[in-house]
Amino acid sequence: MSDTQPAGYFAGEGSGVLVLHAWWGLNDTIRAACDRLAAQGFAAFAPDLYGGSVTDQIAEAATLAAALDERADHARAVVLAAAAFLQARTRTPQAGLAVMGFSLGAAYALDLSARAPERVHSVVTFYGTGGADFGRAKAEYLCHYAEQDEYEPPDNAAWLKDTLHAAGRPATFHHYPGTGHWFMEPDRTQASHATAAALAWERTLAFLRRPVSTKGTPS
Repeated sequence: MSDTQPAGYFAGEGSGVLVLHAWWGLNDTIRAACDRLAAQGFAAFAPDLYGGSVTDQIAEAATLAAALDERADHARAVVLAAAAFLQARTRTPQAGLAVMGFSLGAAYALDLSARAPERVHSVVTFYGTGGADFGRAKAEYLCHYAEQDEYEPPDNAAWLKDTLHAAGRPATFHHYPGTGHWFMEPDRTQASHATAAALAWERTLAFLRRPVSTKGTPS
């Protein structure tokens, strides 16, 4: 086990939750999510996929995200290294990890569950989708989506739901009325939705706390 922590933010102890940031970068919202998980008895680690870059501007975020996608193999390697780091520091490393992804991070969370099925037992996505060979996955999925989302329209979520279920993966999808993209992020003042965010977080904690073997069936 390496003692070197990858670039990122670590908090707490207990079962591991890998937190993958949105296209803004590793900002205070993602650090706060890690702190909230730590307060609930989890060990949370959010790797820095951008190497230190953070923005609150959409145009700059889109540029950073595009550059990351151009180096997708490198990004996947960073995510995998972060998962290995976190898993080695949980109370029960043999049990694997949960992975939580926000928007851009959701795509990498989904990808990790397929590429490293032995590491990932649960995936939580917030308004993000992504394709992968889920036939190899062993995870169970909880997916939160906005009602009106120009970045992830309903057809995207429907496609992901059908794809996961076709692969035999347990997956539960929730759609939140009156919300748009970033409804979980309080710093996005024009998009955040406190009521929906509270409900989504409550559902997420319940999902993360359930025994892996009993996390339900496709719905």
